[in-house]
Amino acid sequence: MGASRSPPVNDRLFIAALHLLPKNAWSRCIGAVAHARLPRLLTSPSVRWFARRYDVNVSEAELPLSDYRSVGEFFTRRLKLGARNIDRRPGFAVSPADGRVLNSGEIVDGRIIQAKGRDFSVAQLLKDEEAAERFFGGHWITVYLSPRDYHRVHHPVEGTIRYAHHIPGYLWPVNQAAVDNVDELFAVNERVVTYVDSPIGEVATVMVGATSVGHITMAYDEDLETNRGVDKGVRHFADPIRVARGDELGTFHLGSTSVVLFATPKVRLADRKEGEPITMGEAITLKTTG
Repeated sequence: MGASRSPPVNDRLFIAALHLLPKNAWSRCIGAVAHARLPRLLTSPSVRWFARRYDVNVSEAELPLSDYRSVGEFFTRRLKLGARNIDRRPGFAVSPADGRVLNSGEIVDGRIIQAKGRDFSVAQLLKDEEAAERFFGGHWITVYLSPRDYHRVHHPVEGTIRYAHHIPGYLWPVNQAAVDNVDELFAVNERVVTYVDSPIGEVATVMVGATSVGHITMAYDEDLETNRGVDKGVRHFADPIRVARGDELGTFHLGSTSVVLFATPKVRLADRKEGEPITMGEAITLKTTG
């Protein structure tokens, strides 16, 4: 899907240095530090510094800044009720997260775009050839979450959770330097795939971990946590788990990326430009009919 380009020298050095870093262990340490509950005298200035440093919209936070007992607790904050409008129109899907659109498009020959000159297979992303075949001819959209963004991920569609798949892997960063220069980045990082049967067909939401993400937790299964040295594998649920569009799906404990895959070719994506800001609940598809 296009010729690759030579990365800038600084990016090459950055990636080379990261090869030497034990990224998963480092991320566990960063996560532990970020979530350490310190005396309020120390915590409050740290939280305020973080909010200023990353230009976080603190007016949307569920609690006053002084109520958060760690930077990690503030990072995984909930929003005030009504802070996001969920597009409830029948036949639509919505963004699972706040962030910016990294890219989107049709799944061609079982592959999706990572960056200009780089692509990877859906089978590698899902680590499941049979599941990947169900999405051939469908569409995808990738949303990148920066440190300033709200880091809870929500269901893009209503329906029933079919199953979940925890896929262990590396924890490369998912910033632009890594996206441009690490082969098959989203298919080699640790991730959790949640499969949902919905009125517009099967939808897979992939939460991709990254360097400094202490772990990912899932709202529908409190036992499923990433970056804990335990492979949870495929998880089926004895009782159907029904979800509404906009229900909480999971939480990034520090920032990362979500990829949404649509299996049904009749689903068409809304016109979203690369780099465009997006908020959770905004429509990412056109109306699906038939």
